[in-house]
Amino acid sequence: MKQLCNQVIQDLLGNKIDYEKVFKLTADAKYEPSDVKASIAALHFIISNAGKYAVDSESLSSELQQLGLPKEHSSALCRAYGDNLGKLQDHFAAVSLRLGALRSLDWRVDYVLASNQVSQLQEPSVQLQMSVKPAEKQNEEKVAFTMSSDKFRVFLSELKQAYAIVENLS
Repeated sequence: MKQLCNQVIQDLLGNKIDYEKVFKLTADAKYEPSDVKASIAALHFIISNAGKYAVDSESLSSELQQLGLPKEHSSALCRAYGDNLGKLQDHFAAVSLRLGALRSLDWRVDYVLASNQVSQLQEPSVQLQMSVKPAEKQNEEKVAFTMSSDKFRVFLSELKQAYAIVENLS
């Protein structure tokens, strides 16, 4: 059980699970591949949530036993969890609350004289096109939109306020 937990913990830390090793560990129990995957998923859920919420080993062991897990299994799980709790929390802190990055921004101001709905419009509009790299993805995404000059003034004001708040935090 402890070796299976260690495999799951390594997966949570960004390494791949060695399924050959896992299947060898569970071969004597005669688990089907679906049973092994379900066990890994359950351990993944238990360990990741316990780590995210900083649950101590004794509390986790007690809760698992109350849910019906045998004491020897909960002890093995909690030993592996306790040995790696610091690493798990450091990893979760590093990958949580990450923001995407603005890669580029192109803008253009158009002065619309008329449209097919209105014959005399004469209103400026701002077109923005951004390349954004989301935190959880590798590829950049293009975001484009158009807004009136009034909405742009509000947008710019809110961006300045957000910038000031971020500057005060650092």
